[in-house]
Amino acid sequence: MISPANLLHKTLAFTQRWPGLLAVLAFISGIASYILIERKESLAQLIALFLLVSWLCLLLDNWLRERIEQRFGVSLSPNVLRFALQMVHQESLFFALPFFLAVTSWQHGQAIFTGLIILCALIAVVDPLYFKKLAPHRTLFVVFHAFALFVVLLIVLPVLLQLTTSQSLATALITAVVLSLPALGALLPKGRWWRVPLLLLLLSALSAGLWQLRSWVPPAALRLTTITLSHDVDYQQRKPGSSIRSLDELTLHRQGLFTFTAVKAPRGLHEQIFHVWRHNGKEVDRIKLEITGGRASGYRAWSRKQNFPANAVGKWQVQVVTESNQLIGLIRFNVTPAVAAPDGQTPTAL
Repeated sequence: MISPANLLHKTLAFTQRWPGLLAVLAFISGIASYILIERKESLAQLIALFLLVSWLCLLLDNWLRERIEQRFGVSLSPNVLRFALQMVHQESLFFALPFFLAVTSWQHGQAIFTGLIILCALIAVVDPLYFKKLAPHRTLFVVFHAFALFVVLLIVLPVLLQLTTSQSLATALITAVVLSLPALGALLPKGRWWRVPLLLLLLSALSAGLWQLRSWVPPAALRLTTITLSHDVDYQQRKPGSSIRSLDELTLHRQGLFTFTAVKAPRGLHEQIFHVWRHNGKEVDRIKLEITGGRASGYRAWSRKQNFPANAVGKWQVQVVTESNQLIGLIRFNVTPAVAAPDGQTPTAL
């Protein structure tokens, strides 16, 4: 019978021999969780809870090292601990990646944020980049560590605690700053006490900057499945009418427009979203809606706008955003001028 100490040694040796396997498994678990959130909520929560436990182990690394040594007689070297840290980074980034890939608006600043996740995930899985390029730069390594924690919390908090997207973003920023330094305390040079407040100040500044650019952070727990502009909505069937992408100014003023959206969210999540109307890049209206998570086809909601400016010709957008102004999705349409008709006749579209 294999002893617990031998089993632990074999497990560590196997993971070190096949470091990329964990990244693949984490990515698969992320895809599975993304699907399970919509179908089997309890299993998705279990995977999310496992991620939190992984980060908790990092926070308790000194205590765990002592317990493992007492219980199994195994002394974990700093190299093993650094490898464990790399595994948690891989696990977190690759787990979160499918969520962000599915909701990112690629013609928006969100592409930069998701691209950064992809870059960090690649660094975490390539040992020469992780250990030789990233790890020696301690300040950069702390920022990398905080970013990985921040990214995974954006997924975990709505799933486990049903926090809204705005609450999750604020909580993740604060938690990433507070918990990053204790977890990396063993990696900081001894005697350089000033590094801790300096790193705390740096992480706080980066968090404040990210909060200002929060519209660039995709709302990973929400996904827009339908967005349609129409002149009417079937209230009983909860379906929009024919889709409109271009109309003349006269028709716009006479009939107005409905914006119909369906947004998927984790079960139990209650969220405020907004339909933001923009004319030639300028916001002209913001309509609040309430959505509830858990519906297989997404929570269907719509708003109607009839009050348009006198000169409505130009390019229009309807953006679907969260309370913290994170973009869920958008739709564009054009308004063309109406042709001036002879006296007594109805104007026609140009």
